[in-house]
Formats: sequence, C-alpha cells, structure tokens
Amino acid sequence: MTESAKEAPVVIKKYANRRLYNTETSSYVTLDHLARLVKEGREFVVRDAKTGEDLTRAVLTQIIFEQEGKEETLLPVSFLRHLISLYGEGMHTMVPGFLQVSMEGFMRNQEKMRDAVQSSLGANQALAAFDEMTRQNLDLFETAMGMFTPFAAGTKGGGGDPAKRKADLQQRIAALQAELDALDKR
Repeated sequence: MTESAKEAPVVIKKYANRRLYNTETSSYVTLDHLARLVKEGREFVVRDAKTGEDLTRAVLTQIIFEQEGKEETLLPVSFLRHLISLYGEGMHTMVPGFLQVSMEGFMRNQEKMRDAVQSSLGANQALAAFDEMTRQNLDLFETAMGMFTPFAAGTKGGGGDPAKRKADLQQRIAALQAELDALDKR
C-alpha cells in the first residue's frame, strides 16, 4: 500500500460560487488539480461547504466531462449511449459493481502488459500483444455492456439468448486469462 493510500482523504469544500477549497493546503484548487490528485492515487472527498453533502461523484463526473471535451477522448460514444440507457432501468444496484470489477480487471491486464514489455519482450511482439489485449478488453467490455441492454438490437451482446451471451462472455474471459498466463510464463 502506498504512502498516499494510507493517508486520510483530503477534504475539498465546494462553495456556492463553484469554487473548490482544499482544506489540507488551505488554498483554492481547480478541477485540473483534483484530476492530478486522482492520477497520483490520492483520495479526496468533496463536500458542500454549507450543507456538508457529499459531492464527490458529481465532481469526478465533471472532471471526466472536461477531459472528454479535450482532444484526447477515452469513452466511445456507443459506451456513453449504453450507460445513459441504463439509467432508470433498475440497474443502479448491479452496474456500479460490474463496472468496478471490469475496470479493476482492465487495470490488472494493463499492469501485466507493462510488466511483460519491461521484461524484455521484443518491441514488435510486445506491441502486438498489447494491441491484441486492448482489443480483447474492449470487446469483452462491449459484450458485457450489451448484456445490460438485452433489447438493443444489432449491438454486440444485445438481443438473443442470455445463456449464449453469458457463455460467450465466459469464453472471452477464459481466452484473455489464458493469454495473460502465457505472458506470465515468458
């Protein structure tokens, strides 16, 4: 566990004028500053200065919104559409956990790829393996998201037999795990 992970979360107060105040440094901060804290692995909570209401989720979403507005985007339009379609569908108890597990798996895969590249795989082999794993991660995520929208015709994973979709997802996970295991053996 890193030093910053052991520390208590930084408390950020959000005022009615939309200014953000870092109580640890006693200074006003920007969303870019909070994005840097996230990248550094530093935990923080955002509270309404007047009511004490937790605004962390809204501020993190605002950071994502600003990042997506820049030149380098991360979230495909189809993913955003799927995500929006899930609101109000009674999926609020299931989707967050699924997305958390999926992202953790994705991060583990990325870390294994970094380790494989650093352990002297040939540059071309490493890049090809990285590209393939990235494609598989995206396919897996798209298929999994399709499972949450069973009436979305024409999308990967949408429509059709739920058991078949589940079996397909399990098969993809097994193939991805086999590829990771092969990389670990190198």
